[in-house]
Amino acid sequence: MRDLLANPAWLEEDLGVPLPDTNHACSVCLPTWDSVIGYEEGREKVIRRLRTGYPRFYKHPTVERLFENARKELASDTEDVLVLPTRLSVQRAHRWLERQAETAVRSTSYHGFHSLIFPEKARSLANLYWRFSGEGVSSRQAQDYLDGTLREGSKSHLVARALAQLNTGAAENIFIFASGISAALSVLRALPGLREGKKTLQIEFPYVDTLKIQERFGNGAVYLNEASGESFDEALRRIRTGEFAGVFTEVPSNPLLRTVDIPRLAEVCRSSHTPLILDDSAVGPLNVDVLPHCDVLTSSLTKWVSGAGDVMAGAATVRADSPLASEFLGPLAEDSAECAPLYIADAEILLSNMKGYAQFNSIVNANALALVAFLKAHPAIASVWHPSLTQTENYTQIMRKKGGYGGLLSIVLANPKKAPKVYDALKLSKGPSFGTPFTLVSPYTLLAHYQELEWTENCGVPANLLRISVGLESPEKIVAAFAEALA
Repeated sequence: MRDLLANPAWLEEDLGVPLPDTNHACSVCLPTWDSVIGYEEGREKVIRRLRTGYPRFYKHPTVERLFENARKELASDTEDVLVLPTRLSVQRAHRWLERQAETAVRSTSYHGFHSLIFPEKARSLANLYWRFSGEGVSSRQAQDYLDGTLREGSKSHLVARALAQLNTGAAENIFIFASGISAALSVLRALPGLREGKKTLQIEFPYVDTLKIQERFGNGAVYLNEASGESFDEALRRIRTGEFAGVFTEVPSNPLLRTVDIPRLAEVCRSSHTPLILDDSAVGPLNVDVLPHCDVLTSSLTKWVSGAGDVMAGAATVRADSPLASEFLGPLAEDSAECAPLYIADAEILLSNMKGYAQFNSIVNANALALVAFLKAHPAIASVWHPSLTQTENYTQIMRKKGGYGGLLSIVLANPKKAPKVYDALKLSKGPSFGTPFTLVSPYTLLAHYQELEWTENCGVPANLLRISVGLESPEKIVAAFAEALA
């Protein structure tokens, strides 16, 4: 796919930018507002038309074939299965599901995988483990198994070396995972304070599952919605006392693209030896340099770093000179190899995609600024969130000299009730995820928080918010698509 970046004509194709490998795509199209509601409510007319979806939320058809084979071999008529890649992952799932479902489950090896067998009534909870842990079997891994070509070995060390060139970390301190959320979960599990019963602190409105894993796999989370003023000062005071097992925040946050005062936060965490975990997924490592400020940096490589929407991966980078480095190196090494390893075929795709990341990032940064300028001046738009506009002073503190403001932005219309019509009229790809080569729009709050819309409204995240992941099309085409829809 990256070779195509050298061909400007490809970027101007009327049909937009194609996925390089649609058999393993990480996204799904929900073209109308009503289809989004139908997806969230599980309406049959919407669900039956879906061929795939984001892999942690919707099992890929190839993965489902693997599951169906396992059901036939291992489960009774009143049981279901969860197939996971390693013994350690199924052991953790076993313990978690028994506690959550309060029912007996059993596990066994299965043709190179490991399987959890449980009563049908526990299916929804088992699916939550698949979603929140990110430790699932990838579609390429499942396909190789079904074809009889399942591969051993790993190329994660090569991914770590490539990533080290981007985030300035030491390759030996970078651990590669099957997904971004599995990397974050591994960091959470490694927190020393977790064993002491301490809660974690989440600063700023986060990506939905970042907060969920703290609540479901930790001791609960204290949540600070907006890191400013007296509430931020109070949070810093509590950090100084050593109250928290760790502090999590995204740089910038998703979907409001707000940035904490990272140097100030880092200084307070250092003074109390509280682990600071930062995540750069929203803009990518070529735009921000945050590793010097934190103990561990987490990254979803699925998004901007891959830039193709056809592979899942994540990383956790331990800062070499962190006084807490020894607490994380061992556990992260074990989890990345024994719990949620990146399948070798996925690593190969990711390595290929990463070769064009610098060029991809440069184009996306410029395109996003052009779209932000248009939307900011448009009378139909009430708010635009983007690091070039939102808490820019904090963002520029950690922006790389040759970096930019990223390709992710969010908007709200002056008349929020018109959001469904504008969304339906947009002649762009529409669905979850971001960091794809094509511009991707989603009614983010509906997709991520449909069951808690009142809470998100109270957090300043409107139900009708549209999140935009800017792609590689010409800026004129992107702006024209929004101009037409807003008209």
